[in-house]
This record gives sequence, structure tokens and C-alpha cells, in this order.
Amino acid sequence: MSDFNFDVFEKDKKKPRPRFSHSFTGNESIRAAIAALDEANKLKSARYFAVTPDDKPFPATLSQYRQTHEKAPAPFQVFDRNAKRMQRDRAASRMQDSREVDYLRDEVAARVADRLLDIKRRYHTVVEIGAGCGHLAKYVDDDMMDRLVMYEMAKVPLERDAGKGYQVDVQRHQGDEETLEFEPESVDAVVSSLSMHWVNDLPGMLIRIRKALVPDGVFIGAMIGGDSLFELRTSLQLADLDRDGGIAARVSPLTNTRDVGSLLNRAGLTLSTIDIDNIVVNYPSMLHLVSDINAMGEGNAVVQRLSLIKRDTLLAASAIYKEMHGNEDGSVPATFQIIYMIGWKPDPSQPQPLPRGSGEVSLGNMFDSTSHKL
Repeated sequence: MSDFNFDVFEKDKKKPRPRFSHSFTGNESIRAAIAALDEANKLKSARYFAVTPDDKPFPATLSQYRQTHEKAPAPFQVFDRNAKRMQRDRAASRMQDSREVDYLRDEVAARVADRLLDIKRRYHTVVEIGAGCGHLAKYVDDDMMDRLVMYEMAKVPLERDAGKGYQVDVQRHQGDEETLEFEPESVDAVVSSLSMHWVNDLPGMLIRIRKALVPDGVFIGAMIGGDSLFELRTSLQLADLDRDGGIAARVSPLTNTRDVGSLLNRAGLTLSTIDIDNIVVNYPSMLHLVSDINAMGEGNAVVQRLSLIKRDTLLAASAIYKEMHGNEDGSVPATFQIIYMIGWKPDPSQPQPLPRGSGEVSLGNMFDSTSHKL
């Protein structure tokens, strides 16, 4: 972009007053003009505007410039959130089929409830992120909390079991997990069960969760881990190579266990705890597994996904699956790796590490008197 001259004016109630004239290049003009005025610390709240030689006004308030030029970049979009919402709505609309495949979500929700119960505390408000059809609500009672808020982006699963009674007061709220809508320090605990693996901006979501928690509030999450469905993944990759000469994005990318701790720390959550469970479910064939995954609303939602899979590729993958991973009774296993995580919002009442070098007892002496020096 070529150089051009312009005048920067400070607008007041009476008349615009020119501040200075200079020559800059392209976007550097607004940046330099605002930087000069900001550095002078004069009337930062006023509205500044530039007039080019063509007498075309160029708005350049400090707030406008920072919003358009200095905002953080948007997170990389791996998943199509709108497609995932439609998948969940479509799956939950088939109520009978949807209830028949609740087994995995119910099992994980029960284990999340056990971890919540291990914390000897009674909560006023607990929010479940990605609540689905209300799986956690089946395993909590009024001894644990006063109110459970089910937060789900898809309306149909949120309302599927609306007429069912629970042992706690249940409130339903439709909203996207990536843009949580809670007041700061308004929630005692936040839980998430098998929903985080479809979130594009995990660090941003965890930061918003931390802000919504009261001091010393807890976050408990369970998400699908990176080793999940390795049998299905390898079978589809080999079938694609054999039939099409390449590999397609058939299975969603998943988070590795070693990255979860970094995510919690980046979000400002402390005293983190991470553990893993492997849940193995046996199916009559790979086709039954794929059918159940779709009935759960867990179909592929990667932005660059293929819209279909050829029949011979699918049959080849089923044969490879049975040959490589099949059980002796003819069934095939599917492994679901579940990563559980616990993080706390910082609070002065929490245990703090002692200063470095403050130890007074040798670690070797704690074991026996004959230990060697460490």
C-alpha cells in the first residue's frame, strides 16, 4: 500500500481541532496516530478521526482500533459445532434408540458422581457442561447438592427426559459449551461428562469455568481420550489404504492424556488430579458399533470430514476389524479411554508448598539410618 498524508483531529463539542499531520503507510497510519496520542496521555476517551487528502473520514477511536487490530486470534476450528448440534438433536429425537445407547454415558456419569461424592462437601449449585439427556442427574441426590444446572447446546436431548423426576432440583439451560454464560464466582462446582472432546477451544472453556467457580470451587471432567476406539481407527485406515489408496478423517482427533494437565494449569486451576479408565464394550460386529455411535449422536463432526464412506470400504473395514481385534466368541471389542480430571480454583485456604530449601529432615533418614546420602 502506498504512502499517504492525513490529518488527525480531536473531536469535542464545539469543533474538531487538528492535532498533527503526518505521512504513514497503510494500517501503520492509524497505529502510529493513536500511539502518539496515547503516549501523550491526552483525552484518551475522546473520539479521534483521520481525514485523508480525499476528505474521506477514517474512524479511529482507541477502542475501535484495539477491537479490530489487537484482539486475540480465533481458535482453530477442528469441529463443526453446528453439525454436532444437529447430530445430537437427530439422535435424541429417536427416543427409544437413544435410550438404548445410554449405557456408556450412564457409566461414565456414575463414575463422575463418585468423584464428586468423594469430596466431603455439600454444594448449593452444580453445573453440568454438556449434560446431554441428564445422565449425571440419575446418580446425585439432595445430600450432595441443592440444585443441578444442565447446560447443553442441543435442545432435543436437553428436553428428552424433562418429565422424569430426580432427587435434586434440576434446571435446564440451552447454551454452547464454548461460550459459557455464568456470572463470575456464582457456581460451587462444575462437571463435564463426555462432552469436552467436541470443544474447539478447550483452554478458553476451562478459563471461563474457572471464572464461574467460587474460590476453592472444583471442576471435575471426563472426556474421551486419545487411545479410544483404536480398533475402529486402525481398521478404517487399513480399509481406506486398500480401497482408495489413502487415509481419510473418519474418526475425530482426541486429546492425549499428557496434555490434560497442561490445559488445567493454563486455565489457572490448581491441585490437579488426572486418572484414566478403559471401558471395553463388546459388539456383534463393527457395523453394530458404528450404529450405536451414531445413535449416541457421536458421529464424525470434523470440519474436513468426508460426507460418505463407500460400501466396499465399510465392509472391508468390518472384516479387518474382526480379523485383527475379534474375540473368540465372534464379537468385537471397542475400547473407550476415559480421562478424568479434577482442578480447583485457587484460594488462600488451600494447601501451599513450602519454600524451596526449607526442609529440615533428610529424605534418606526417613527410610532407615543406614541409607546412603541422596
